[in-house]
Amino acid sequence: MSVTTNHVKRAFKYRFRPTDAQAAELSRTFGCVRKVYNLALAARTEAWTRQERVNYNATSAMLTAWKKTEELAFLNDVSSVPLQQTLRHLQSAFTLFFARRAKYPRFKSRKKSRRSAEYTTSGFRFHGGRLTLAKMADPLDIVWSRPLPEGVQPSTVTVSQDAAGRWFVSMLCDDPTVGPLPTVDTAVGVDVGLDHLLTLSTGEKVGNPRHERRDRVRLARAQRELSRKAKGDGANRRKARRKVAGIHVRIADRRRDHLHKLTTRLVRENQTLVIEDLTVRNMVSNHTLARAISDASWSEFRSMLEYKAAWYGRELIAVDRFFPSSRLCSACGALQGKMPLSVRTWTCDGCGTAHDRDVNAANNLLAAGLAVSVCGAGVRPQRRTPGGQPATKQKTPRREP
Repeated sequence: MSVTTNHVKRAFKYRFRPTDAQAAELSRTFGCVRKVYNLALAARTEAWTRQERVNYNATSAMLTAWKKTEELAFLNDVSSVPLQQTLRHLQSAFTLFFARRAKYPRFKSRKKSRRSAEYTTSGFRFHGGRLTLAKMADPLDIVWSRPLPEGVQPSTVTVSQDAAGRWFVSMLCDDPTVGPLPTVDTAVGVDVGLDHLLTLSTGEKVGNPRHERRDRVRLARAQRELSRKAKGDGANRRKARRKVAGIHVRIADRRRDHLHKLTTRLVRENQTLVIEDLTVRNMVSNHTLARAISDASWSEFRSMLEYKAAWYGRELIAVDRFFPSSRLCSACGALQGKMPLSVRTWTCDGCGTAHDRDVNAANNLLAAGLAVSVCGAGVRPQRRTPGGQPATKQKTPRREP
């Protein structure tokens, strides 16, 4: 999602009910997209070992040649637009890899990879609220849960099917209704946790819904039933697998809905938001807390705050993860000693102020974030070396052969 001075690129996602013919066509398209991606990745990997350069244009020419072979002639049966788009996605993956921002691209699995296909404007027709994809005679039966902004036309359409068998269409549009909100003079520090999902510097505490825990018994029962099914692609195993997936998507949908409502409220009510720059990937290595941390979804919470703050003209500041927000007295600035997670309230040795651990941390984050903002530092304050000088070592981009 990107922001410009005039408009925001925004995706609108809807469920739809395909006919049998449409479902079969889309399933063929998903398979062909996966096949082309894997063929192109194999070709680029082989060229990499020979120190040869293969880019998008080269793989596009390969696709034309593959379609002319007897073995891959079935690629002609589906729209060429999603096939070209998957080559562009592969090029983007390599660009990120060479910039050291992502790992080497991996092959797509028939069972585990996301089933999706992307259509650009030449691959679909949208008129009067009816969307028709290439190679299809009838429009999709879309469940319009909310209207598109008046007068907009989608620039890209992505069709996907999740593990629970639900079909979705996502339309990328220029949304003129999104823009900076009126400026307010409020700022808030936000401390994430597990007992409470969020604690604000105002003293407000937002409870942790623990969506996964609520369905844990149902999920465990469904997983046991799946484990008893015979291995393979039998109908009973597919049904049991889909039941497990259905519980997972139910949990994810509730979690995402709650985070959307929460982040939208915070962004609308505050001009500046300060959070902690946590490394959730490292934190989930703690097997005692990994399940609870994953269920809280701190990373998704931060991601939503980032793009919504950009949409609505708010400032989001992330304070360095090594800042001792919990152990620092927000009243006098005295730093306390070690403080295990079991300590939820404490009294400052310097000034005698009694603190709630989370509220104190949120207040300290707010103060540090406002100081960062005044100094003109970035969203992620620069870490310093033991000698006190800013670390200047940068990752060198990989060389593309």
